[in-house]
Formats: sequence, C-alpha cells, structure tokens
Amino acid sequence: MQLYPAIDLRDGRCVRLYQGSYDAETAYSDDPVDQARQFADAGASWLHVVDLDAARTGEAVNLSVIAAIAEAVGVPVQTGGGVRTLDAAAALGDAGVARVVVGTAAVENPGLVEQIAARQPVAVGLDARGRDVATHGWERGGGGDLLELAARFESSGADAVVVTEISRDGTMSGPDTDGLAAVLAATQLAVIASGGVATLNDLVALEGVCDGHRRLAGVIVGRALYEGRFTVEQALETLTS
Repeated sequence: MQLYPAIDLRDGRCVRLYQGSYDAETAYSDDPVDQARQFADAGASWLHVVDLDAARTGEAVNLSVIAAIAEAVGVPVQTGGGVRTLDAAAALGDAGVARVVVGTAAVENPGLVEQIAARQPVAVGLDARGRDVATHGWERGGGGDLLELAARFESSGADAVVVTEISRDGTMSGPDTDGLAAVLAATQLAVIASGGVATLNDLVALEGVCDGHRRLAGVIVGRALYEGRFTVEQALETLTS
C-alpha cells in the first residue's frame, strides 16, 4: 500500500481542514514547497496535493505553488481540486503534475474523465459522508451514491479512485475500514483511502482491508504527519513490514 503525504493548499499556505469545513482550518506551513521537500527527503514516493481554493471556486489560484512543488521534488505529484475541464487538467500536467484527480466534474460530467484519461493519467476523487458523495469543495451533497459511482468509472480509463470519508477527514478518529471494503467490492479500480488516519495501527488496519485478493492501493495521510503522531519514515516501515 502506497503512502501519499498530503499537502492541502489555501492562499498559498499548507493547511488542513476539519471534516472539510473551510471555517475549521489549521495552518501548518507558509512554505508548502519546503514541506514537500521534507516529505520527499523522508522517503515518500508520491505526494498528494489539493488546491482547496480551486476545489471551492474552480479557479486554480495555487497553480504556481503546485508547479514549484513538482519542480522541487524528485517524486510524482498527484493533484486535485478544481479540475473541471480538459484545459485545467492539461495546465496541471504542464505544471509537472504526474496524475490529476477529478472530483466534482467527474460526478457532474463522467465523460470528462474518459477525455482526460486519453491524454494524461487521472484518478477519480469521490468524497462522501457515508455513501452520499459531496461536490464543490465538499460544500454540496447529493452528488450520488459512492458505490454506484465507484463502479461507474471502472471503464473510464482512470488509474484509481481516491475515496475520502469527509466525517473523518482531519479528525484523526480512525479510517472507515468497513466503507473502504465496500468500495473495493464495488469496483475493480485501484482504491486510495483518505480520512481519519491517526496512528500506525490505523495503517495496519488499512492494509488488512481486502476484497478477495484485492487490497487498498494507497493511503493519504495529512494531520497525523503534521502533528507528529508518526513520521513518514515510520509509516513506510509499517507499510513494508
């Protein structure tokens, strides 16, 4: 299972939200490029970057920061937030992003995922409260059923589906292993988990999530790393032990 340290950008800073609320923000660094270097130097082989401003408005105000991150690190960068057009996806690719994550636009226009996949690597981001998928920076519900959407994108050409349980995101209350197992059973796409990780034991629990011989492909970790619950090195040792 791949580790994806998370860098969430808002107004050029590295922040984390609590349960997706823009009114419950904790800022961790004014230098997200340096933070990205630290994660990469610690051994992370992927980074997960989210443009929170773009997720809310569709305007890629942090594009220059994302480009600087991609240039500064020697590992692939996966980026989402506000990717709602072919041009937006292409701009991220031109900025050095290895894989774009499409959330709101995938739900509202599933064909866009196929169009992007024909040109560059793409993952589908499904952010949900239970099975109710949210869109527009998690501010609107009623986007559809999580399991139905996960199955729908199997033939889209997407590399993976990134699943975030909003009620656990930023809370460090533990991952939703039952919900993730249901997603694994619903789709043959690689599944990357996000939300709730607080301890190394949570990583062990996620490694145990399976459907037959299929297991989770990755886990995104944010607040637990920023608040020192464990290090990237410890996480990688746990995931390879």
